[in-house]
Amino acid sequence: MSDASIALNRFGLGARPGEDAGNDPRKWLAGQIAAFDPRPQAIASQIPSTQVARNLADFYERQRLLRLENPGPRRRAVSPAKPAAAQPAMAEGAMMQDMQATQPAPTMQPAAKPLYQGEDAAMLARREARRQQQQAYVGMVSARALTAINSPTPFAERLVHFWANHFAVSADKLELVGLSGTMEFEAIRPHVMGKFGDMLNAVERHPAMLLYLDQAVSIGPNSPAAQRQRGRRGGLNENLAREIMELHTLGVRSVYTQADVTEFARAMTGFTVAGIGRARGAGGLDGEPGSFVFADRLHEPGTRTILGKQWAGQGEEQAAAVLGHLATHPATAKHIATKLARHFASDDPPAPLVARLEKAFLSSKGDLPTVYRALIASPECWAPKPAKFKSPWEWSISAMRTLGTQQLQPNAVNGLMGQLGQPVWKPGSPAGWDDVAGAWAGPDAVMRRVEAAERMAQRTKNLIDARQRAAELFPDALSPATAQSIARAESPGQGLALMLVSPEFMRR
Repeated sequence: MSDASIALNRFGLGARPGEDAGNDPRKWLAGQIAAFDPRPQAIASQIPSTQVARNLADFYERQRLLRLENPGPRRRAVSPAKPAAAQPAMAEGAMMQDMQATQPAPTMQPAAKPLYQGEDAAMLARREARRQQQQAYVGMVSARALTAINSPTPFAERLVHFWANHFAVSADKLELVGLSGTMEFEAIRPHVMGKFGDMLNAVERHPAMLLYLDQAVSIGPNSPAAQRQRGRRGGLNENLAREIMELHTLGVRSVYTQADVTEFARAMTGFTVAGIGRARGAGGLDGEPGSFVFADRLHEPGTRTILGKQWAGQGEEQAAAVLGHLATHPATAKHIATKLARHFASDDPPAPLVARLEKAFLSSKGDLPTVYRALIASPECWAPKPAKFKSPWEWSISAMRTLGTQQLQPNAVNGLMGQLGQPVWKPGSPAGWDDVAGAWAGPDAVMRRVEAAERMAQRTKNLIDARQRAAELFPDALSPATAQSIARAESPGQGLALMLVSPEFMRR
C-alpha cells in the first residue's frame, strides 16, 4: 500500500468519489483533528437522551397506573400466539437512493384473552414503548452511518467508532435501545478531540452506562437508604466499578485487586439516573428523567482505600477524584496505547509503537490529539502490507463511501449490520466487538459480504467504472491480479462487486 492508500483506508474509512489524501497524507490526517465536527446535522437532528428517557418514564408511569387500577394477585395469562415469521430484510439492497424500505414488521395473530383485567393494556403499553425506542434506535443508526459516509474527516470518525467500542454499551434491554446511540453522540463525540479524562467522566455519568451496568441501583451497605430498607432487595453493585478498571482505564489483570473494585464500587454509590428503570425505586430522585443525579442517601460513607491511596472526600467528589486518578494512571496509558496500536497497526501491537503512544498519553496527561499525532507520526502505522481485516461496520461504510451513497432508506444499515453479524451498539458485552481478524474473517462471514456486494453493485443507480474507481481508492496500491479481475468482469456491476470483495478492499 502507498502512503495515500494507507491514509484513505487504514486511518480513514475509504475514499469518496473524487477524494484523495493530497501530496502529504500525514498532513491531511492531522488536519482532521481541528476540522472535526462533533455535531453534524444528521446527528444534531436526533432526539437527545432526555427525550428518550422522558418517553420511557411515561411508559413506566402508565404501567404503575395500570397496576393501581388492577390490584390483586397477578395470574399467569395464556401466552399469545407466536408472531408469524417475518420476511428476511433486503438490507443490503436498501442502501442506495432508489431502494425501498426493508425489514417488514412481524404480523401478530390475535392474542388469547388474558385471565385478568388490564393485561391487554399493559401489554400494548410495553409494545408501544418498545416500538418507540426501536424507532429512535433505527434513526440514530442511520445518522451514525450517514455521518461516516459523508464525512470530510474520516480519520476523526474512525476515532469516534473506536472510542464507542472502547466504552461499549449493548442495546439489549428496553432501557438501552434508545439510549445506546445518545451516549456516543453526547458523551463521546464532544470529547474525542479533548482530554481522555473528560470523556471518561462524561461516559460514566451518562444514563446509558449507568443503566447498562446497573450502577443506577447500587446502594451503599451503610448508606441512609440501606438503613431504611433492611431486608429489602438491593445492595452494592460492582459491575460499573469493575468495568471502569478492567476495560475503560487500567486494563484487565493489571494493577488493581478485587478489594480495589469493591472499594471503588462503594465510592461510586450515589451515581444514578433520575426517573427511569429500576433507578425509579432509589428513593424518589429529583431531576429530569435520564439526567445524571448524585443521591447522597445511596452513598456509602467513609474513607476508601483504592490502588494504595486513601480517598477521604465525601459524596460525589470521592468517586470523581478516583476517576481523575484512573484517567492519567500509567496502566491506563499502556492499556489505551495498546488498543490504539492494535486498531491502527496490527492485531499483534508493535511494542515500540505502544511505548511511543504511552509516552504521549502520559506526557500530555491524557490529551487525545497529542496521542493521535504520535500515532500519525509512527512508522509502524505506515507499513505497506495490509495488516488489519475490516470489521463488518468498516467494510459497509467504506463500500457506501465508494459507491457515493448520499441517502439511506429507513432500517437499511440496521438490517445490513444484522446480516453481517455486527449490529450497531449491540456487542452483547461491555468488552465491545473484537478488533482482530479472527473475529471477522471466517468463510461464512466473507460469503455474506460477497452476497451483499453483489446486491449493492447491481442496484447502483449511477454506473461506476470499477477500474477507474479502484485506482482512486488504492492509489499506487492496486495489485495486478485485482486490476485484471475487474477488467475481465462481464458487466459494470460485476466489476464493482469484485472490487468490493477484493483483498485490497477487505483489508486496510
